[in-house]
Amino acid sequence: MARLNIGFCFDRTYPSHTILEFAQRLDAGNVDQLWVIEDCFYTAGITLAAAALARTERLTVGLGILPAVARNPAITAMELATLANLAPGRVIAGIGHGVQSWMEQMGARTRSPLTTLEEVITVVRRLLRGKQVTFQGREVHLTDVLLDQPPAVVPPVVAGVRGPKSMAVAGRVADGVVLAEGANPTYVQRVLEQAGHPRDFRISVFSSMCIEEDRRTAYTWMAPVIAGWLSGPSPSIDAHTHADELRERFAGGGEAALIDMPAEWWTELGAIGTFDDALAHVAALAAAGVHDISMFPAPELAVGRAQLEDTIRLAAALR
Repeated sequence: MARLNIGFCFDRTYPSHTILEFAQRLDAGNVDQLWVIEDCFYTAGITLAAAALARTERLTVGLGILPAVARNPAITAMELATLANLAPGRVIAGIGHGVQSWMEQMGARTRSPLTTLEEVITVVRRLLRGKQVTFQGREVHLTDVLLDQPPAVVPPVVAGVRGPKSMAVAGRVADGVVLAEGANPTYVQRVLEQAGHPRDFRISVFSSMCIEEDRRTAYTWMAPVIAGWLSGPSPSIDAHTHADELRERFAGGGEAALIDMPAEWWTELGAIGTFDDALAHVAALAAAGVHDISMFPAPELAVGRAQLEDTIRLAAALR
């Protein structure tokens, strides 16, 4: 089993200045990672990451995720190299397709998001390794681009993707993947198969968190979240051990029916229930080969602060 890193996600809705509070508390609490969430049009991942890295000593900061087309890949590589030189060995770069409706809004949607992602990750990784890059692809065009200050410690570039074709791309050109909430051990194994079982492939996971003394309280809080996952396509839900029964339950009784699901069904969905349930969720993902597990909090800042403390307790219990 690979060494497991525990982290926390900085929700896109949190005021940008609170990144300093969260980063410093995680650093002091010996939590391994902080992942900043870049969604359009909230807060910018590179800026948040730089602030967090500058105010901490040991915390690794992950970018979850940079849309491939939001920046020119040469600029993406330059920014990542700057972060990596600011805090060597403490950066994980997540790059994904981006939500296509958002890309459309800002005039950046490409004909083939899949091809674009492959080309962007390919050239970014080459540039980060100090190579001079000339690349004439379908979507990416670079001529003799060379970073003046490539990173001394090259950060891993992981793909934030979901579909099987995207997983195959990640297996060919990325250092790993970052998986959204709802990931379970079966889904992790499916992802590795779709990626082609590449060597030294990093699996980072965001796990929804809701820890309460009483399981039913946690389940009641989280039922609307799970209902949202069930209302659209979800590869992680499809891989759930009881996927069919889960969908039937939701179709027949809505959110209320989810609250009464067996505890083990909930444990597959996230760090949801009691503290021991959260530990069981993390242990199952670690046994499946996951390297990084970061707790995804509620969007309410006060709740997120409490969940940050839960994450510190969780990290301490796993050491």
